[in-house]
Amino acid sequence: MAQPAPSKPHILSGFEGRLMEFRKNALMMGSLTQRSITRAWKGVMERDEGACNTVIADDEEIDVLEVQIDHDGIGLLLKYQPVASDLRQVIATMKFSANLERISDQAVGIARRARKLNLKPSLPEVAEVEVMFRHADAMVKDAIKAFADEDAELARTLKGRDRELDALNRDYAEKLTDLMQKNPLQIEGYLELIFVSRFLERIGDQATSIAEDTVYAVNAEDIRHLSQRG
Repeated sequence: MAQPAPSKPHILSGFEGRLMEFRKNALMMGSLTQRSITRAWKGVMERDEGACNTVIADDEEIDVLEVQIDHDGIGLLLKYQPVASDLRQVIATMKFSANLERISDQAVGIARRARKLNLKPSLPEVAEVEVMFRHADAMVKDAIKAFADEDAELARTLKGRDRELDALNRDYAEKLTDLMQKNPLQIEGYLELIFVSRFLERIGDQATSIAEDTVYAVNAEDIRHLSQRG
């Protein structure tokens, strides 16, 4: 009696292992990016020159990781030609990495502005930017968590939170613009704070992009241009 042929390994087993490692490397990049935001915060709020310098130095490592993840993603697409949810996972991970690189760039911008701010006496208005730091940092953490856990519901919360950060940035910039007229000697410092605020607003934009890509990867739903209440 003929023996049954041995079962073949799942054709996607190699792909699944590579995809897991691919996502792991992207999440490591996410941890480094979060660290840069924390150090940028220290640079502004604690006037920590060393933290500013570290943010700027670490950006090169994040850039290298982004290039490597992009290269690995293309390799996965060419070798395995994934379809449906597998294809969405690869593309979302590549876009995740690109958005993290942009967030790192914004952190570098904050660090450079902080170094200029720290050459001058501290402005009391610096304290008010901490609210935006905490808001942007929480958005990035939740965007990364949503991506890691494939949590579309958490990802959906980012769009409304981004509008809140936009409003904080707008109100802060308006306040500082008014103060420039009353305190012309502080114009340079106020301008640096406006730039810091704008960088934080852009970090929120990138976190929202990560969230949108996560929803697409998980549910095949494009929410980029959907208006949301609340």
